[in-house]
Amino acid sequence: MFRTVAHPPTTRRVIDRLDDAVWSARRRLALWIPFVFGAGAALYFAWSGEPGAGQLWALAAATLLGAGLLAWTGGARLAALAVPVLLGLGFVDAGFRARTVAAPVLSSQFDGTITGQIVSLSRSSSNHPRLLLRAPVLYGLDDAPRHVRITLVERAGFGDLAPGDWVMARARIGPPGGPVEPGGFDFRRLAWFQQLGGIGYTDQPVLRFQPRTLDPPSIALNHLRHRLAGHIRRQAQGNAGAFAAAILTGDRSAVDPAVTEDLRATNLAHLLAISGLHMGLLTAFVFLVVRGGLALLPGVALHHPIKTWAACAALIASVGYLALSGASVATQRAFIMAAVARVAILLDRPALTLRSVAIAAGIIIALRPESVIQAGFHLSFAATAALVAVFGC
Repeated sequence: MFRTVAHPPTTRRVIDRLDDAVWSARRRLALWIPFVFGAGAALYFAWSGEPGAGQLWALAAATLLGAGLLAWTGGARLAALAVPVLLGLGFVDAGFRARTVAAPVLSSQFDGTITGQIVSLSRSSSNHPRLLLRAPVLYGLDDAPRHVRITLVERAGFGDLAPGDWVMARARIGPPGGPVEPGGFDFRRLAWFQQLGGIGYTDQPVLRFQPRTLDPPSIALNHLRHRLAGHIRRQAQGNAGAFAAAILTGDRSAVDPAVTEDLRATNLAHLLAISGLHMGLLTAFVFLVVRGGLALLPGVALHHPIKTWAACAALIASVGYLALSGASVATQRAFIMAAVARVAILLDRPALTLRSVAIAAGIIIALRPESVIQAGFHLSFAATAALVAVFGC
């Protein structure tokens, strides 16, 4: 038989006051959910060793049990139990994400012939053309990486190369490098989550050895972006065309390095990275144009939810922009935040609230837990939260 433990009157009053405080502050406490969830993911990356699969599954079971207990608790007990549950969920999410993207990584230097399909084209910090190859074949190695990146050190441009081309080159490739100083940026971690198993260079010609194929769909989309960027640069010559192509398609390969340095010197380099500014301007423009256009039709404006229709149009436009811009991590963050705002409009809820920011942060951490250790994540959400907080004052 179970006995109910009777608390002393003083303890009972303290517990009641804590319950009342938690209940009155429940709306503000909900904003801390993504923070604690992200702290669990950060704890995984700060862990001294890699937890085994059995340990992750055991922790997952424990956190699910704790989540089930949350439904039977309330007040201060709920807040106290929610913290370890969210920490555990973040830790497990990051652990399984790291295992899901696992791919072979070169263990030593490779110097020889390599073939693969071009996924995307970009430029290195030294303005050399750079190719990202999928399904590479490194002749002489059995377990090749899933992706490798090659810099063309002797070429000023890409020539007629495009995403989808199958190319062959003689290159020198090695494993991604680690931090150059204690506590510095760890490129190996970034490469792991990008499934980039080798980086290198070639000073030899890159040859196309079989017809172009646009499969999988991501290759076809990158090819479309490549053609669109080229069309924009042909219509608007010089730096104007290169800048327009960069902010519309995410292709910054033609931007003059001198222009990039000038933008950095004036603290405007973020304009080249498609993020919240670009996504916000696009979705706001589409929303205002659609809603304003429909408002000019009295029969439509008086009998139909034109605000909802405008939000749907803005959401569709944001999906298209996400696809055409290359869907970088910063663009994905901006898209999720814009999508949460548009969905709030569809549900007739305030779009610019700290709760919307918290929902967007939680979604991003759940999908990409590695974001919690990236400066871009902290800067974008710090700026957004500050703007929304000031807007709400």
